[in-house]
Amino acid sequence: MIVWWLLGVVFIVACGLTLLLRRYALAKSLMDIPNERSSHSVPTPRGGGVAIVVACALALPVLGGYLEGASLLGVLGGGLLIAIIGFADDHGHIDAKWRLLGHFIAAGWTLYWLNGLAPLQFFGENVNLSVLGGVLAAFYLVWMLNLYNFMDGIDGLASAEAISACLGMCLIYWWFGTIDLIWEPLILMGAVAGFFCWNFPPARIFMGDAGSGFLGFILGAFALESAWVRPEYFWCWIILLGVFIVDATLTLIRRLLRGEKVYQAHRSHAYQHASRRYQSHLLVSSIVVLINLAWLLPIALLVGAGWLSGELGCLIAFVPLAVLAWKFEAGVAS
Repeated sequence: MIVWWLLGVVFIVACGLTLLLRRYALAKSLMDIPNERSSHSVPTPRGGGVAIVVACALALPVLGGYLEGASLLGVLGGGLLIAIIGFADDHGHIDAKWRLLGHFIAAGWTLYWLNGLAPLQFFGENVNLSVLGGVLAAFYLVWMLNLYNFMDGIDGLASAEAISACLGMCLIYWWFGTIDLIWEPLILMGAVAGFFCWNFPPARIFMGDAGSGFLGFILGAFALESAWVRPEYFWCWIILLGVFIVDATLTLIRRLLRGEKVYQAHRSHAYQHASRRYQSHLLVSSIVVLINLAWLLPIALLVGAGWLSGELGCLIAFVPLAVLAWKFEAGVAS
């Protein structure tokens, strides 16, 4: 019962702290000023994602009786390091190579406590990738946190993606009887929902690098953590995060092929093109949630049940998303 009370407290703490952070950002002139690469037109305070980080950092240790201590230390510790790097970058630019080094250190910390990458199912067989798996998992975590940062470009999108993905995985965990795995995504969902009260279109504060990096890293770590319980769960997480993974990856590939500096800000993601075409951040964010719940969640459930293999489920889920991203010119400069 304490968990449900804690969920309400997390929501209230995140919501109230976001208000305080908004006032702090206004007082310190920590503003996102619209430019030619922006998808917004009004100067808006940034850094509200710190509320998500603080709420989770306070709440998750309370669940010690429900969570495995080493995993919690690894996931939360790595996430906090990412948030600190993002917070510092929000307040003063950090060179990209030092940020990237910090990202890999955080990934290494998390993987150490998670015992690396669990054996995953490929074509019906459990495959243990050993040391190579750990290296691939580190790159996966770094990509997840960066792609989440890339996709945090319009009002409410990053928040809505996290809430819907966590909600979907909570349903999957409950459906297949692994109740203990529910609490981490549930607490994260409550924290993001509190922030979302202020980030709902039109946003009154933005997440900032501290929040978006933390979210991407934590969601990626949840997937690695759950794979030790059932390998299918890793693929379920990947499928539910498919909109972000496909848009960000396709955009990156097309920009690389054109020789662009991929670390520079831009507005060539499919979701950014869509928000300009329809002149609505709310519409695009709502469509993403609809895709997550009506298309990706049923496929993830089939993978969790073993009726689809993970790689086949990803293929079925991602191909239409790739077509949609291509249609909306992901990676094409506007």
